[in-house]
Amino acid sequence: MFEAIANINWEVIFQLLFVALIVLAGPAVIFVLAFRNGDL
Repeated sequence: MFEAIANINWEVIFQLLFVALIVLAGPAVIFVLAFRNGDL
């Protein structure tokens, strides 16, 4: 089991997480700005 964990490609996982954060953060920032300003 430890060998399987060691063989995981961590770079790919972190890249996918980073992309996911950007995709989720984009709309979130726009929503927060629109909510604070009251309009676009």
